[in-house]
Amino acid sequence: MESFFHSVTLDRKLCKGCINCVKRCPTEAIRVQNGKAKIIKERCIDCGECIRICPHHAKQAVYDPLSILDRFEYTIALPAPSLYGQFNHLDRVDIVLDALLQIGFDAVYEVARAAEYVSDITRTLLEKGGLPKPVISSACPAVVRLIRVRFPELLPHVLPVRAPMEVAAQLAKAEAVKKTGLPPEKIGAIFISPCPAKVTAVKMPIGVESCAVDGVVAAHEIYSQLLRVMKPGSEAAPRQQTAGRIGIRWGQSGGEADALAHDQYLAADGIENVIRVLESMEDDQLGDVEFVELNACSGGCVGGVLNVENPYVAKTKLERLSRFKPVYRRDPGPVPQEMFFDHAIEFVPVMQLDPDVSVAIEKLRRMEEIESRLYGIDCGSCGAPSCRALAEDIVRGFNTEMACIYVQRAYLQSITQEMSRLADNMPGEEEEERQEE
Repeated sequence: MESFFHSVTLDRKLCKGCINCVKRCPTEAIRVQNGKAKIIKERCIDCGECIRICPHHAKQAVYDPLSILDRFEYTIALPAPSLYGQFNHLDRVDIVLDALLQIGFDAVYEVARAAEYVSDITRTLLEKGGLPKPVISSACPAVVRLIRVRFPELLPHVLPVRAPMEVAAQLAKAEAVKKTGLPPEKIGAIFISPCPAKVTAVKMPIGVESCAVDGVVAAHEIYSQLLRVMKPGSEAAPRQQTAGRIGIRWGQSGGEADALAHDQYLAADGIENVIRVLESMEDDQLGDVEFVELNACSGGCVGGVLNVENPYVAKTKLERLSRFKPVYRRDPGPVPQEMFFDHAIEFVPVMQLDPDVSVAIEKLRRMEEIESRLYGIDCGSCGAPSCRALAEDIVRGFNTEMACIYVQRAYLQSITQEMSRLADNMPGEEEEERQEE
């Protein structure tokens, strides 16, 4: 049985039992039972949509505190490109990079720089051919996990290349070993994350044996500390930014696809739009599209729930910041073999009714029979996202038909009618007196 780590967690004390999260979860991983939400860990992909939608802040993300720096002799900050879009009046990335050094990091390696390596290898793989088309970007871990549990037929289409975050950690630690002479275990590569999915990708990676990232700090946790040292009018220490326009634009939707210099691509953001695109891929409806960039968060990584800025405002800031930058600013050289996955991503059948096909077919028959008796309103009052999901819960033994308020109402009406009928048939007082005489 596979073990699970999840960055997205539930605070039951704050949960009011509303069904906002239930209706928005892309894998139907949330139910409300006994007035409180419950996350089905096997189905959760840590997309953070429930954090975004919860009005009571009952869903929260787990990540490392900045004190993780104390565990290592030498620490490297890995800022996501989306971090640059969180600040007002920023005209140079160097100011953010210098601020990271001032708050305690020993070095900085831009994830945007590693993104340019990933763009290079993706372009090369597309030119060589051999990958099932369209190729799906593997950069968003929430999307990869969504495909893994809900769209298994599309797994061969996932680009077998590590995300820029992991590539940055590999390259940064290799540079630090040469520079300091320290062993890798004493060097900490700390990613500054815009979303909980990337926390999970570090703690429980898929497609790779282990992740080179040693810790993940939320962008909103480090934001205020960076602001304190980024004083208005202050000049950053001399430092050459190592990423160009292509790397910076990875922080927003369409940036990765645009970097391929290829017209036959599709870019979609927002988990509901992502699902629509994947469903179209399953039905072979994308025509001549060769590359698909999908981001679970609206706007791309700038829309991550661990950021502070409105995603569309942040996207505008990234556009302005990258406008006059050179296309590339990375070091020339071969792409390391370590950029590729260690093994193929495997389907996780968390949604199958039973491993035995015959049993699964019988459960499906019962599920459809139960669903036909329900009302098809999908109101969510039962704590499940739809009538079909409730029917599935009943078949799995997690609930009963009486959880449906319309079934309850019909049942109570039938009891009321039966009581009324019995009352009408009961003898009156005069009839009772005659019977006594």
